[in-house]
Amino acid sequence: QIHLMESGGGSVQEGDSLRLSCAASGERYSCMAWFRQAPGKEREAVAAMDILSGRLYYDYSKDVRFTISQDNPNRMVYLQMNSLKEEDTGMYFCAAGKYNRGCSLESTDAYPYWGQGTQVTVTS
Repeated sequence: QIHLMESGGGSVQEGDSLRLSCAASGERYSCMAWFRQAPGKEREAVAAMDILSGRLYYDYSKDVRFTISQDNPNRMVYLQMNSLKEEDTGMYFCAAGKYNRGCSLESTDAYPYWGQGTQVTVTS
């Protein structure tokens, strides 16, 4: 089993940046992802990464202002968030899952392991 712990959330103003961190321990899974959940909304994917190949996954139909990265030896995954907007407010979760013809951005079902989340609040 894998254990995930997020950190780095906080309260910021629009236009600011934040870097979220996810520390992984235990079993290794090839897909790591960041999801977020705004109040009253469903959890949605922000970015994903194939840890082995380094391939990154973003939904380019959306305004991509965030970058996922990793520090593989230390089993850390990061989410650099730039030009934050009020609509980015929510709980941000790190998730781990198996590679299945890619790392999914479509469904939370592809990720059986989750951290507790870290809150990001953006005010104008």
